[in-house]
Amino acid sequence: MTVGDIGAGSGYHTVRLSYLVAPAGSVVAQDVTRDYLIELARRTKLLKLTNVQFALGETHDPRLPASSLDAAILVHMYHEIAQPYAFLYNLAPALKQGARVGIVDLELPTSKHGTPIELLRCELTAVGYREVATYKLAGDGGYLAVFSPPEVADRKSPRDIVACRDPVGTR
Repeated sequence: MTVGDIGAGSGYHTVRLSYLVAPAGSVVAQDVTRDYLIELARRTKLLKLTNVQFALGETHDPRLPASSLDAAILVHMYHEIAQPYAFLYNLAPALKQGARVGIVDLELPTSKHGTPIELLRCELTAVGYREVATYKLAGDGGYLAVFSPPEVADRKSPRDIVACRDPVGTR
């Protein structure tokens, strides 16, 4: 199994995923900040984690190889994506058939470092993703939303994606 840690940052989840999917699985730590990936590469080398790969993306494109991921996680970072429709559109080809995308965020406006669940649903649905499940997390108003990517035949053209309204955020 190959899991993508999208927006890996310092690698908190990358390291934990590496142990979980070992020995046969791998983790792709993806981020748009080169310095984060350089530091994470040093850290994984020190920890002797040989099943972690690195991918430098762009704000509108994670730049991952086609059909390379069985699953992807985006933890407390979805609200940071400036171009969510382009990002989600460009993420879809990297996801294998049957893959799942798990998004953890807070039920807060995007301007307050969260993503209202209804906005998340609208944005992913607009690109052709389908909601599989949503779980309320204990404590801070967080949630885990799980989606399946659009099937190749059902993938929308970028010009057919209709933007959602974000009445309380900044998108």
